[in-house]
Amino acid sequence: MTASPRPLALVTGASSGLGAEFARAYAARGHDLLVTARRLDRLEALAAELRARHGGEVTCVAADLGVLGAERPLLEALESLGRSVDVLVNNAGFSIPQSFAGVSWARQRDFLMTLVVAPCALAHAVLPGMAARGSGRILNISSLAAFAPGAAGHSLYPGAKSLMLTFSEALDAEYRGRGVKVTAVCPGFTRTGFAEANATAHLMEGAPRLFWQSAEAVVAAAIAGNAAGKVVVIPGWHNRLAAALLSHLPRGLVRAVVRAGSARYHLGD
Repeated sequence: MTASPRPLALVTGASSGLGAEFARAYAARGHDLLVTARRLDRLEALAAELRARHGGEVTCVAADLGVLGAERPLLEALESLGRSVDVLVNNAGFSIPQSFAGVSWARQRDFLMTLVVAPCALAHAVLPGMAARGSGRILNISSLAAFAPGAAGHSLYPGAKSLMLTFSEALDAEYRGRGVKVTAVCPGFTRTGFAEANATAHLMEGAPRLFWQSAEAVVAAAIAGNAAGKVVVIPGWHNRLAAALLSHLPRGLVRAVVRAGSARYHLGD
């Protein structure tokens, strides 16, 4: 079989939301795709859509990134295809709005595996090839929460997203000179299925419309920023202003404001 001349993008959490939009965006830019999520039926529906619209190859791998070694089936799929990753989008994630001890450790562990361990494992796997070829792109989906202190509920979320931000900065420092562009994408309120998944959609809808962005807008800003070599992309002027305030106002004041504002999104134990 003749290898495809098109670059390959690997997108995690591609069954919906930002992940699906990243897949659509890279397919429109002439990339083949390896997409993964837990729901194979949704991946296959997306793959059919992308093949019909853009041609190219789309490979679907059902995987739960919350388990140890979750990256292995993806790496095995790449090996069987004889392909290397040109773009890695570490997007898969979820949040837990209840108090930390009110949720089983197994669920909290799955959160850390999905949002921290799996992205690091995939980056570790693809970086040597990117560096050897002198080109490659990694987009780690962080959050505006990376700039905020912790508050009740979503206990691990700010820490995990902060790690994705600083991890991206570290990889940029290590690999920019070898042709790899690494970007942490830090969106705020985005219209995806994220809030529905954690049962806070009815609360999130109370946020002013000004503060919401579409998944398409976030993805467009992320890809453009990565292409321009930006290490941190915060889509939306209002989110950039919020990040600046979170970073520069006195920590005690920020903590008080964040605790008051986030209390409505804490579902208790």
